[in-house]
Amino acid sequence: MTVTGPCNSPDVVDVVALGESMVTFLPTRPGRLADVPSFERAIGGAESNVACTLAAAGHSARWVGRVGADGFGDHLVETIGSYGVDVSAVRRDPARPTGIYFRTAGDRATDAHEVAYYRAGSAASAMAVGNVDEAALGACRVLHLSGITAALSDDCLALMRALTAPRPGRPLVSFDVNFRPGLWRDADGPRVLLELARRADLVFVGDDEAREAWGLDGGRAVREALPEPRTVVVKHGAGGATAYDRNADGTEDGDGRATLVPAPRVDVVAHVGAGDAFAAGFLSATLRGLPVRDRLRHGHLMAAAALTVPGDLAAPPARDHADRLTALDEGAWGRLRLGPGWTGTAQGAEEEVRTP
Repeated sequence: MTVTGPCNSPDVVDVVALGESMVTFLPTRPGRLADVPSFERAIGGAESNVACTLAAAGHSARWVGRVGADGFGDHLVETIGSYGVDVSAVRRDPARPTGIYFRTAGDRATDAHEVAYYRAGSAASAMAVGNVDEAALGACRVLHLSGITAALSDDCLALMRALTAPRPGRPLVSFDVNFRPGLWRDADGPRVLLELARRADLVFVGDDEAREAWGLDGGRAVREALPEPRTVVVKHGAGGATAYDRNADGTEDGDGRATLVPAPRVDVVAHVGAGDAFAAGFLSATLRGLPVRDRLRHGHLMAAAALTVPGDLAAPPARDHADRLTALDEGAWGRLRLGPGWTGTAQGAEEEVRTP
C-alpha cells in the first residue's frame, strides 16, 4: 500500500488526526491515587499522540479537535503545536471544559494502574459534522481516526461515520480500533467499531481487543472479519505484529501469507502510548512507501521509544538511526534490546545487537 495524493498545496499535509486530547496528570511517586501527594502535568490523546510523533519524525501533521476556552485548552494547543503539529483547525468551546485525567504509575510486571477520567461533557464530546473544519480534514494524504472518538457522544459517532463513508477523493483512512469498554454507553460498542473498521483502508487492532470486542481468536480470524480494508495490522503485544496487506490483484502480501514481525526486547518503563507510537511508526513508513516488513519494524521501534519513557509521548529515533535498525538481518533484529535513552544514540542499540 503506497500512499498517493496531491502534495503541491501548502495546506495539504501528510497526516490529519482527529480526536480528543486531554491534559494528563502523572504521579510524582508510586502509589494509589488516594496516596499520591502531587502530580506532573502532561498531555494525552490517541490521535494527537500520533500527530505529535509523526511531526517529530519529520512529517507534516495536523491535529483537528475541540477544547475548552480554558487554561487546559491553551496548554494542549500550545504543547501539541510545539511538536510542529498544525493546530489551526482546533476549535474552542466556551461552554464545555477541556477533558483531563489522572493516572498512577504502572507496575512493570502487570501494567496494573489506576486511571481517573474527567471527560464527560467535554468540549471534544461536542464534535459534530457541522462544527469541524471539513477542508482541514480533507487536505491530507492520510486521515487517522480512532474508535475512542466514536464512543464520546452520538454526534461524535455521526462524525466518524461521515468521515469513513466512501467518497471520491477520500484520503487513505487509518483507523485504530482502541476499544475502551468503559467509554461506551451501551453494548453497541463492538458492533460500531467493526462497522467503522470495515470502512477504513488501514486498521490497527490488538489481538486482545479483538477477542474482547468481537470474540475473534487469532489474526486470520480478524482478517476474515475485516475483508474490506487494504491493510489490517494485528498487534500481539510483546509477541510482535502481523500485517495482512492486499495486493492490487486482491491477494494477500507474500502470496497469501501474512507478514509477522517480532517485537524487539524492551526494558519497559510504562506501557502508556505504545499503541499510538506503533501506529505512527507504521504510518511514517507507509508514507515513505517502504515494504510491509519495514513498516512493521518502524512501528515496533516507535513503540519501543514510548515504552521506555513514563508519559504518552517520546522523542522518536532519528530517521537514519531507525532505518539502520530496520535494515538488520533477522538474527540481529532478534537480538535487539532497547532500554531507556536508546533513541538518543545509535551506539546503545548497536551494542545490544552485537550481544548474543
